[in-house]
Parts: sequence; C-alpha cells; structure tokens
Amino acid sequence: MADGIQRKLQHELEKYQALQKDLSKCLSARQKLEAQVTENTIVKEELDLLESTNTVFKLVGPVLVKQGLEEAKLTVAKRLDYINGEIKRYEGQMKELEKTSEQQRETLAKLQHDFQKAQGKTPIKV
Repeated sequence: MADGIQRKLQHELEKYQALQKDLSKCLSARQKLEAQVTENTIVKEELDLLESTNTVFKLVGPVLVKQGLEEAKLTVAKRLDYINGEIKRYEGQMKELEKTSEQQRETLAKLQHDFQKAQGKTPIKV
C-alpha cells in the first residue's frame, strides 16, 4: 500500500514542479513585457514632444526609413495596447496557475500524510 501511495506522491510532485516551472515562465514573460511597456512609453513621450514639421525615422533592419509623425504615434499606441493586452493575458494565466498550484500543494500534503500513516509513522504537519 505504501508503494502505491509513494508512486502517486511522486507523480503528483512532478505535476506540482511542472506547474511551478510554467508559473516561472509566465512571470519571466510578464517582466519582459513590462520592460517593453516602459520603452514604448518613453518613445511615446518623445514623439509627443515633436512638432509636425520634425522628421521621424524608423529603424527597419539596418536601415533608417522616413516615417510620418502621426503614423509613428499610431504605431507606438497600437504597440502599447497590444503589450498591455498581453500583460493582462499573462496575469490571468498566472492567477489560474497559482490556483491550480495551491490545489496541487494541498493534494501533496494529503498524500504525504497518507504515506506517513501507511508507513506507521506519526504524520508531520506541513
């Protein structure tokens, strides 16, 4: 009986570790998006300082291409909207992963308790 519980405990532990890894990946991706928001906000602020007579260039590969000021502002605004949407998506994903992770942690605690009980040991509170 203890062997069956131990196998199940090991399987559930692997699931928990996979959840933690996914959560870590989401957090890392969200941090990268936050950095992009900061960069694009700075670009937007700089574009807002320009007058319509100023020339704006966009870096396309190794080449600078002339671009209209309004077009540049619109591109940056759309990029900010997209990045903020992605951040919200990752936050939702992280909340779901945290909820699942908590449930998994509870399952692990119960299995650990059952395993110790099956071995005839006094369960350790987690």
